[in-house]
Amino acid sequence: MPVVVVESPAKAKTINKYLGPDYKVLASYGHIRDLPSKDGSVDPENGFEMVWEIDSKAAPHVRAIAEALKADPALILATDPDREGEAISWHLMEALRKRRALKGDAPVQRVVFNAITKSAVTEAMRQPREIDMELVEAYLARRALDYLVGFTLSPVLWRKLPGAKSAGRVQSVALRLVVQREMEIEAFRAREYWSVKAELETPRGDRFTARLTTLGGKRLDRFDLADEAAAKAAVAAIRAAALKVLSVEAKPGQRNPAPPFMTSTLQQEASRKLGMGAQATMRAAQRLYEAGRITYMRTDGIDMAPEAVTMTREEIGARYGASYVPSQPRVYKNKAKNAQEAHECIRPTAMSAAPGEISGLEPEQARLYELIWKRTMASQMEAARFERTTVEIAGGEAGLRATGQVLKFDGFLKVYEEGRDDAEDEEEGLLPEIVAGEPAKQVAVTPTQHFTQPPPRYTEATLVKRMEELGIGRPSTYASILGTIQDRDYVRKDKGRLIPEDKGRLVTAFLENYFERIVNYDFTASLEEKLDDVSGGRANWKAILAEWWRDFSGDLAETKDLRIGEVLETINEVLAPHFFPDPGDGSDPRLCKSCGVGRLSMRTARSGGAFIGCSNYPECRYTRALGGEENGGAEERVLGQDPYGVDVWLKSGRFGPYVQLGEAAPGSDEKPKRASLPKGLAPETLGLARALALLSLPRIVGAHPEDGEPIEAAIGRFGPYVRHGKTYANLKDAEDVFTIGMNRAVELIAEKRANPGRGRGAAVAPLRELGEHPSGGKVSLYEGRYGPYVKWEKVNATVPKGEDPAALTLEAALALVAAKAPKAKAAPKKTATKKAAAKKPAAKKKAPAKKKAGGDDIIE
Repeated sequence: MPVVVVESPAKAKTINKYLGPDYKVLASYGHIRDLPSKDGSVDPENGFEMVWEIDSKAAPHVRAIAEALKADPALILATDPDREGEAISWHLMEALRKRRALKGDAPVQRVVFNAITKSAVTEAMRQPREIDMELVEAYLARRALDYLVGFTLSPVLWRKLPGAKSAGRVQSVALRLVVQREMEIEAFRAREYWSVKAELETPRGDRFTARLTTLGGKRLDRFDLADEAAAKAAVAAIRAAALKVLSVEAKPGQRNPAPPFMTSTLQQEASRKLGMGAQATMRAAQRLYEAGRITYMRTDGIDMAPEAVTMTREEIGARYGASYVPSQPRVYKNKAKNAQEAHECIRPTAMSAAPGEISGLEPEQARLYELIWKRTMASQMEAARFERTTVEIAGGEAGLRATGQVLKFDGFLKVYEEGRDDAEDEEEGLLPEIVAGEPAKQVAVTPTQHFTQPPPRYTEATLVKRMEELGIGRPSTYASILGTIQDRDYVRKDKGRLIPEDKGRLVTAFLENYFERIVNYDFTASLEEKLDDVSGGRANWKAILAEWWRDFSGDLAETKDLRIGEVLETINEVLAPHFFPDPGDGSDPRLCKSCGVGRLSMRTARSGGAFIGCSNYPECRYTRALGGEENGGAEERVLGQDPYGVDVWLKSGRFGPYVQLGEAAPGSDEKPKRASLPKGLAPETLGLARALALLSLPRIVGAHPEDGEPIEAAIGRFGPYVRHGKTYANLKDAEDVFTIGMNRAVELIAEKRANPGRGRGAAVAPLRELGEHPSGGKVSLYEGRYGPYVKWEKVNATVPKGEDPAALTLEAALALVAAKAPKAKAAPKKTATKKAAAKKPAAKKKAPAKKKAGGDDIIE
């Protein structure tokens, strides 16, 4: 029977059900080959030749496919319908040919389907094609670029910028966006302005609100009422006037629905409405796709198949009535620049399967499915119709306006309304009956002070949106880019907002100064377009790589002789306006505020972070965070004295604000007592009493009733806690450290001991016992830090991405263990090899170790 290969076991299971016993469906478990993580895997001097290596975890799956082909040499490659899917098919075909599992004339067919339904799979099997080498070449170009940037630029960062971890072709641009936004926020200076509103009353006693729009015959702009005095003058002008309604105008309006989802808008809306990160969204969408519930989830397309439009319109009519179905189907123009990403939109495969009517979905999958179903339904529904009323009122020198909006027909809003990233002023509401020419009695006139707000920090949703606007990245890369910049500790997420860490700032400054092209938005977008041309057959991939490498290698050569001190000083100068803002009084912004002698400059810590320190160190130990004292730091000041007359200081260091008792004695190595301010405590609100309380920690709550040992409450690096012996129990709020009593403390410690979780040394209960290993011992399924894994004795085998742990069988687990077990047994030989490698003659003998026993190609 022909062998059909897909990426995941879940997908294989669904397709096997549709194809029946005449086909053997196997999974490749994702990519089977990649470039080895070492120098020389891509050779720019030899036509960008690439050295591929089969992943050790993929070797058993390749072997299983090769065995199946012995019975029937017909191979059908049914991987995902995008560039990555095409690449997996190509890699598999190449690897099988190298193993001679595929003969030269053996039939190899490629089939693609946008949804895993019986009709889609059956239709695809009727229309096989060959592997699309233009898509494969586009993949090769991107993979070579990413490798060359990572393996040539990252070592430069390690040598020239201590603490930096890596750079990437697209991740560095995304990081720059986050860093630049933060610097805009730090440079922002709020501007004051005022507005005036009047509560008015009609002759019938109905009240409504109007805002001042003109004064003295001039239309007011945002900053025309710049201060309280101007606002009070405007209030006086209104109060002195006899107000009259000049006009009442009602205009009809309508809102059309948003188009159905593509990858970026799904990630944005899942972030806004469900609080899901980009990676969590794509994981849930992958499971829904593999279960046949939605169409393919990596797409730039927003058009719907004609049969899907018909199905959706019928469902709308059946559920909500004919008035909600527009006379003509809504047609959305495809935004995709490159045909290879231009699949259909993300939609349910069956619109009749409404949310809540599908069983077997995990909570996140169910929530995401509901979002996709509602968006798809709304996209083909009638527009929402409104009536917007504008009332103009005038008297004396003042002109006011009242607006109201009434929903006449809800249309698509019955099902769905697109979320917003930032709150907007709402003027919707019902106005009472107001007649032109009648007086408007004043009830109250109120001035309101406002301040302009800095641009908001990016969320994952708004960063993806911005990258999409700039043409940076593609549907298949957004989630991994966001994950990488967070995993590298370049960016952290706080309350859903992305904040650059010190390392991220330094890497961005370094790249902007020495590798400007790498982080240039236009250059990156232009390169993406050229790579799209490769996938469309309009450009040669090696010519694009050669042009790029010529410029990039020149930038590399220029940094060869750079010293660390030189790099830091350059970054100091580049970031000076943000590190050392002009105080505006003519003084030197880099003069140390503490000693008045040293100059402030950026310094790197051993941990890889960065801070501002004084050149007069160690005599002067002044430090502060990179962001400055006005932005997250604290102005150094004495809060008061403790009962013994010792000064209690508020200071700011590279890890944030802290309180300190006294100063270090000259020539003494003994450091004064310090305590960091807990999260949420603003430095400007800190008083002496709270500072002394922080310095007094840890607090003794009392003696434990069982052994009489003390129970302490304190604030550590991971937050507030109570401790008894070696047992630590977290507290929800830093305030609890000062207020928690004995009963609650004993209760928390008892709960922690009963449920230690993943604490060091704690025994972890398996999710499920899968059965006995043939050699003896239990095979169990566990949830680990990096996802689910199978454990047998000392062998831990990760469950591959895309495979449902809940459906994992003992047979599948034994295969995973078998693939992992040889590595554990081979460990002693590595030590021997290392010792032998210490001698120069033996080092040359490493080359033959390119094959595993049994003839499996490992390096090709």
